[in-house]
Amino acid sequence: MNFGRLERAQGAQPMSEINVTPLVDVMLVLVVIFIITAPLLASSIKLDLPRSDAAKPGEAAAFLTVAVDKAGQLYLNEQAVSLPRLAENLKQSAGQNPDTEVQLRADEGVPYGKIVEVMGVAQKAGLNRIGFIASAPPLTDSAALSAPAAVPATRP
Repeated sequence: MNFGRLERAQGAQPMSEINVTPLVDVMLVLVVIFIITAPLLASSIKLDLPRSDAAKPGEAAAFLTVAVDKAGQLYLNEQAVSLPRLAENLKQSAGQNPDTEVQLRADEGVPYGKIVEVMGVAQKAGLNRIGFIASAPPLTDSAALSAPAAVPATRP
């Protein structure tokens, strides 16, 4: 008989390595989510002129309506005006209330340069809140859409 040390089977050793597989899985899911959402966050203002899925204009405390027809004729609150007269009227309105919004309505056939010119006149007058008004598309049987028609494009 042998009296000495009895050998014991060694028990399970504690795990000294971290299992990174779940961490990598979670990180890959987050990367995919950020890849999908990043383009949506980059473009903050999307305009679909002259048609939009809108039904009613946005509510503004004070606003002026400037319209431009196909021929390039300007209208301020349904009254025909020339470009210098428009500038004077907008400057007067800006003096009374600098937060007045200019709601710009333009025909599809109006050149982009004319729209930019009207926007420049409004900004020189001190009115920086400009909303683009578009017509609602014809209603279909699928659903009636109810988003605001005025899309304000403000500049700080």
